[in-house]
Amino acid sequence: MALVLGAAIGGDAESGGKGGSAAPAPAATVTETAPAEPGEPEPAVTVTEKVTVTPKPAKKPGAATTVEGDGQYLVGDDMQAGTYKTAGPEKGSIIENCYWARTKDASGEFEAIIANDNLQGQGRVTVNKGEYFETNGCQEWTKVG
Repeated sequence: MALVLGAAIGGDAESGGKGGSAAPAPAATVTETAPAEPGEPEPAVTVTEKVTVTPKPAKKPGAATTVEGDGQYLVGDDMQAGTYKTAGPEKGSIIENCYWARTKDASGEFEAIIANDNLQGQGRVTVNKGEYFETNGCQEWTKVG
C-alpha cells in the first residue's frame, strides 16, 4: 500500500502540479543590424539635432478703434486718435439723446471741456492724442478716419 501511495505522490510532482517545479524563463529578443553586403552602401547614420526656436513677441493690442458704453476714455491709451461716428442715442432709452465731450483732463470740471454735444441722431467727433473722450447714452462709437 505504501508503494502505491508513494507512486501517486511522485507522479503528481512530475505532471506539473505544485511540486516546486520552476517556470520556464521568459524569451528575450535581441535586435542586431547586419553588416552591409560587399558593394552595398553602409546604412546612413541618423543624426538628431536640437534647434531652439524663439517665437516673435506678439504685438501689443494697442488702443481700441471702438468705444462702447458710458465712460471717459484717454485718447492714445484707451482709444486711438481719429474721427469716430455713432448711430446716436441707445435704442430704447428714455431720453432721446446722447452726450459726448472732448476734455483736456479727467477732472470733470466745466473748464476742462474742449467741445461737447447732445445728439438726437447720428454724429461724428474727432479726438486727438492726450485728450479725454466722454460719452453717455450713445451707441457704439467706431473709428472711421
